[in-house]
Amino acid sequence: MAPTVNRVNLDPVDYADWQIAEAAEATMKSIQQLAEELGLKDKELLPHGHHIGKVDFASVLARTTEQPQGKYIDVTAITPTPLGEGKSSTTMGIVDALACRGKKVTAAIRQPSGGPTFNIKGSAAGGGRSQCVPLAPFSLGLTGDIDKMINAHNLGMVALTSRMQHEAINTDAFLNKRGLKRLDVDPRNVTARWVIDFCAQSLRKIVIGLGGKLDGAMMETGFDIAVSSELMAILAISTSLKEMRERIGKMILAYSRTGRPITTADLEVDGAMCAWMVDALKPNLMQTIGGVPVFVHAGPFANIAIGQSSIVADRLALKLADYHVTESGFGADIGFEKFWNIKCRASGLKPDCAVIVATVRALKMHGGGPPVVPGKKLDEAYTKENLHFLEAGLDNLRAHIETVRKAGINPVVCVNAFATDTEAEHDMILRAADEAGARAAVGEHWRYGGEGALELADAIVEACHDKTDFKFLYPNEMPHRERIELLAREVYGADDVIFTPEAGRKVDDLDASPVAKDLATCMVKTHLSLSDDPARKGRPTGWTMRIRDLLIYAGAGLAVPVAGDIKLMPGTGSDPAFRRIDVDTETGKIKGLF
Repeated sequence: MAPTVNRVNLDPVDYADWQIAEAAEATMKSIQQLAEELGLKDKELLPHGHHIGKVDFASVLARTTEQPQGKYIDVTAITPTPLGEGKSSTTMGIVDALACRGKKVTAAIRQPSGGPTFNIKGSAAGGGRSQCVPLAPFSLGLTGDIDKMINAHNLGMVALTSRMQHEAINTDAFLNKRGLKRLDVDPRNVTARWVIDFCAQSLRKIVIGLGGKLDGAMMETGFDIAVSSELMAILAISTSLKEMRERIGKMILAYSRTGRPITTADLEVDGAMCAWMVDALKPNLMQTIGGVPVFVHAGPFANIAIGQSSIVADRLALKLADYHVTESGFGADIGFEKFWNIKCRASGLKPDCAVIVATVRALKMHGGGPPVVPGKKLDEAYTKENLHFLEAGLDNLRAHIETVRKAGINPVVCVNAFATDTEAEHDMILRAADEAGARAAVGEHWRYGGEGALELADAIVEACHDKTDFKFLYPNEMPHRERIELLAREVYGADDVIFTPEAGRKVDDLDASPVAKDLATCMVKTHLSLSDDPARKGRPTGWTMRIRDLLIYAGAGLAVPVAGDIKLMPGTGSDPAFRRIDVDTETGKIKGLF
């Protein structure tokens, strides 16, 4: 299953990502050819056009039960700049390089959110000659998974708010006649919010129900970005349709006036919500520019969500490939940590290696370089050699190497090369990684595709054959307060943790409940710092983590501590990407995506 290398000879220095993707799309494999090379049967592929398909994972897993499992590789990163440091492009580069070495390989990445796609970061398809293609459908809804999730989530909110209205204006006799039991929802204790897949700061806090009694209960609510929904976490960690159906029924949307949780099952909307999600549970199949299969499933944002590609995509790929590369969001402090302690615990899968993506740009920022601001020209410190800033920022890389090593697996540092980097800067990072006990290689996949990442691929193969001692950071029996303190100390480097009175009460109530051990701890924390303050760069010391709230995602099986001032609805910047996205009205092709 070797890729067709050098299908695109456009230099990313001179051409935009969408132009390179468009050139690659002219020679893409058909979805049928891609599926056949992967080993799928005809009925296991559900085509969506010529180059995209969904996969009946349940059928494949049943058929391949006795097949051996491939090597399992997670891609994570150092603490990024607001521009991102290239995990997706590195993932694409790694699998193309492994295929060049004759390995049967697959990747799993997350479906992009419309928020970043039309805002600052782009669609996360990769970049340069290391992309997932076709780019336009990847970026603009794909097969509709996120749309289905939005509809399912908001249907739950419709069920809740309409029930509140009917209970307010009707007697028990009226409700009983319709087979309804009074739930007595407390409008001051509705914990779920609406979702939309854009960065819309003006929707963070809204008031609904204005008007008369027939317009519903007046209350404060708001919107979160869609992929932070508990439903996205459920999609990422469910291993079957039955499990997803059960999890959806446990979602808590509000509490009664006596403090009883109100679930989607109480509202009798859980079955209809699951009906929206049936097709979304099937992973999407696409390809790299080099023609390697890529599963695209679940969503982004490890800072405010679970931020992992799905368990079903990984299980599927591990039965079909000798090497499978999956992706976790943002840095190892949140993306890899959730992969390690949540996803691997839920899946039963153990990784063989983790790749930590580092860039000269981000390390310089962590070493005291000028602020990196989206939409503004980079300071010369980032485009010219500056070993002083680089050396000062290496502690951030060391912290992430230590985090991966605490999981008992082998880290490989990928120096994701930018065209403005110098050899001396790369050498400094390679030496630091070696001294910290990690293999390391420079990846030039952005510019050269898989052929630019061969040395990196070789290091990963070596690491995958080393002995591992995978272990979780905490046992299920550990109270959540202790878990939060352990994470803060061992992963983020905090000296202490303080809880607001409300957050402290919620954590203590959870730890006193019988379900505490059944919930994993899924931190909501800024991705721009190891601390809870995005302004603190490098490897902060002498700081205290602030926990201001605790959310309960009972369906997903997550307790979600909220650290610092982070919000579940990002804002759109002053120079968003949508200003440059357009359509060629002669050909119908999309231009300007990245």
